[in-house]
Amino acid sequence: MGFFTFLTQEIAIDLGTANTIIIYNGKVVVDEPSVVTIDMKTEKLVAIGEKARQMQGKTHANLKTIRPLQDGVIADFNAAEQMIRGMIKMINPKKRFFSPALKMVICIPSGSTEVEIRAVRDSSEHAGGRDVYMIYEPMAAAIGIGLDVEAPEGNMVVDIGGGTTEIAVISLGGIVTNKSIRIAGDDLTADIMEYMRHQHNIKIGERTAEDIKINVGAALSELDEPPGDYIVRGPNQMTALPIEIPVSYQEIAHCLDKSISKIETAILSALEQTPPELYADIVTRGIWLAGGGALLRGLDKRLFDKINIPFHIAEDPLRAVARGTGVALKNVDKFSFLLR
Repeated sequence: MGFFTFLTQEIAIDLGTANTIIIYNGKVVVDEPSVVTIDMKTEKLVAIGEKARQMQGKTHANLKTIRPLQDGVIADFNAAEQMIRGMIKMINPKKRFFSPALKMVICIPSGSTEVEIRAVRDSSEHAGGRDVYMIYEPMAAAIGIGLDVEAPEGNMVVDIGGGTTEIAVISLGGIVTNKSIRIAGDDLTADIMEYMRHQHNIKIGERTAEDIKINVGAALSELDEPPGDYIVRGPNQMTALPIEIPVSYQEIAHCLDKSISKIETAILSALEQTPPELYADIVTRGIWLAGGGALLRGLDKRLFDKINIPFHIAEDPLRAVARGTGVALKNVDKFSFLLR
């Protein structure tokens, strides 16, 4: 066993639009933003993950910061391959005489087309993957939350990631109904940038908008434990002079309202297509929220008020999909029917 483990490395990858998480030996070994910085002259990788994110919006003409994934799928093939390769190297920074063969399980959005699935497979194989398996994100999230996906019972999972929101009803080890919409964390960030420009006449970048979302992001304008205002600094659009503006969670709840309503509509649409027996199970057991979007203050309460079914937030929702992908990797034979 020891010798073969040395020859083969088994890793589970949650290749997300916003963050990439790698699990090795049952532990999270890499949890980095899905960003790379490339030198435009040499086309070489300069930085990856958090280091690259710190460079976002601050680079000169020779450097380009790229997010290889957009809306949950690979938008830049070369950058994606370099990112996967670089993050795999982070697992074992020590130099080896040879690179071990890689057995990977990677999660993909449930609405992926064959071309998009092929792109992920090709990128992974180019980055050193010998056996590459795919698992759909909502299924991985359900396994990561700890639900019994093989039971003859209906479980509903809503995974709000960076690029897509995945909604699925799972029973007997399969996805019965699913809805994948391209409205998720990135759209909420874009809404905040737009709102600050229109409402406060201040220009902010993606990173600042992300910080606002983390600090005062909310789905309801009345919270039991409201966060304090967040101070935003930037240039006035008219005068280019610096200004400071306190942003409250009520403002953000108001500006995110449209996008959250679209997520609500998608959940209702998935429920409409659910067979009645499974619908009854879901009403009894509730709906699980996973992904970074589940951390939005008051989201579970807002969805409950709208849909009248209890919503539960997964433990550590950011890593639920990665945990499930790790479990699928350990039990490839058991979960072979879930893998592509």
